[in-house]
Amino acid sequence: MPAAEPASSPASVPPHRVEPRSMPGRDPRMQWVLTLAVIGAGILTIRPMGFSGWGLAVAVLFVLNCLALLARGLPEARVTERVAVVWLSLGIVASAALIATGRGGSTYLFAFFLAGHVGYRLRTRPAVVLALSCSLLCGAVLYFHLGPGHHLVPWEIGLATGVPVLVGIANRSHHQAVRSALSAAESAESAARAEAQAAVLTERSRIARDVHDVLAHSLAGINMQLELADALLDTGDLEKVREANGKAHSLVKESLKQAQWTVHTLREDSLPLLESLTAMLASSGHRDALTVTGTVREVPAQVTQNLLRIAQEALTNAARHAPGGDVGVELTFAASSTTLRIRNRAATRPVDAGVGSGMGLIGMRERVALLNGTLTTGPVTEEPDQGGWQVEAVIPQ
Repeated sequence: MPAAEPASSPASVPPHRVEPRSMPGRDPRMQWVLTLAVIGAGILTIRPMGFSGWGLAVAVLFVLNCLALLARGLPEARVTERVAVVWLSLGIVASAALIATGRGGSTYLFAFFLAGHVGYRLRTRPAVVLALSCSLLCGAVLYFHLGPGHHLVPWEIGLATGVPVLVGIANRSHHQAVRSALSAAESAESAARAEAQAAVLTERSRIARDVHDVLAHSLAGINMQLELADALLDTGDLEKVREANGKAHSLVKESLKQAQWTVHTLREDSLPLLESLTAMLASSGHRDALTVTGTVREVPAQVTQNLLRIAQEALTNAARHAPGGDVGVELTFAASSTTLRIRNRAATRPVDAGVGSGMGLIGMRERVALLNGTLTTGPVTEEPDQGGWQVEAVIPQ
């Protein structure tokens, strides 16, 4: 029989999660390199910077701009949108003030980079409003010659400081699409893992039914005959002891046949339904019991396996509870379904089967339910099979 579960089943594989920092198109190292480059350019070119007077004011504004720019590295989860709006607004005001107070060709770079981050960090509407404010502030500072460095930077560049917001918006849209794709992939992976786990449990249930079908009936009968033989030894009736021993041997042989059929039906390369059922009936002594109706067609392997197990269970029950009774098997291929009907007549020999486990009928119902079919069982009330038992499984096409 196949193993119940492989050593490394799909359900045992840990899920793979992609952290935000490793998302395509977002490299924190590059962001830090650009930030440090802007700060370095400011240190080298922006003047005056000192510890008193006008130089102190420029130095303070430069530090504020550096802090606003460095804050871009804060994780989005730790900064609410309201806090981000306040921080970026103050950063833009500080960058416009640095353009107004400092001299140097790199004063506008802080405004450019902050405007780009506004587009990435905020929703589109507040991002556009804030970027437009940045353009108007920086453009007005240079246009009205409010600072000593207006002759170094044209006012058109100040007006363009809000343009990078478009790059930020595009980058944010791309990252949102990547996050959605990753989330969908994780959901699909979780669904696949759940499906694999369900498949493992279904396979375990199927093998449990097969083990029951092969072992439960036969081992119970063998045990009963051996206990009978053991009890008869005390009476000295050797004839009855031999009879019980012979029945036990017959049950062992029958169990071997059933085990062979179980292995056969569990194999993926099992024979077609009609050939398999014909061979099963021949090996169980019912060579001419099969009647086929309709156009024979191939059915899925799962349908074949479950119908064969139902037939085997029904034949075993017939031999146990109605020994000597004739058995008839009908296989009907209709346009929308495949029907298997097993009917046995009443027993013609004494019934000595003991009490069954009651799992056989449950197993048959489970098999039919897996195929979305219906199972009908019960006594036969019409002639000529009155007093017998019938099992009918209907599997939709």
